[in-house]
Amino acid sequence: MTESEKLSGRRVAVLATDGFEQSELTEPKRLLEVAGAHVDVIAPGGATQIKGWDNKNWGDPVNVDVALKDARPENYDALVLPGGVMNPDKLRLEPDAIAFIVRFGESGKPIAAICHGPWTLIDAGLVKGRKLTSWPSLRKDLENAGAQWEDSEVVRDGQLITSRKPQDIPAFSGAVMAALEEVGGA
Repeated sequence: MTESEKLSGRRVAVLATDGFEQSELTEPKRLLEVAGAHVDVIAPGGATQIKGWDNKNWGDPVNVDVALKDARPENYDALVLPGGVMNPDKLRLEPDAIAFIVRFGESGKPIAAICHGPWTLIDAGLVKGRKLTSWPSLRKDLENAGAQWEDSEVVRDGQLITSRKPQDIPAFSGAVMAALEEVGGA
């Protein structure tokens, strides 16, 4: 099996909105696609594109494949939640986004969040009693929600996969791919 066939037939949802950390969406998406997965960017509202944040400036737009109102967790094998400060903070205020994450949590399928992405896991009620990592400023938020925080490149606790920052993307993406290899197709 070639590298590009490894995840053939696997479908991954990336839930994001304006203000996502550019590399935390585009690089895992690219790596998953290279491994053969089909990746859909899902966003709330009627946007056909969402705009990233790259360092201290607006980044590049990314096409939205599926509107959140039309997305169904049962159509996907995993969920990726990129960070950036603005993106997860906006998603936390979107009841449909939190409901989507909750349904993924109930499914037992992998949920991967990087940087500030775990903020949405708090609102979805998925962190209590779980071991996670994140951008360091989220440590107290996660601990106050009942999580055990760890300063590691990637932490996997059951279906939850978390990482701290853009430099962790190779390990983060590798953990997502390993989890996808363990689950059957949607």
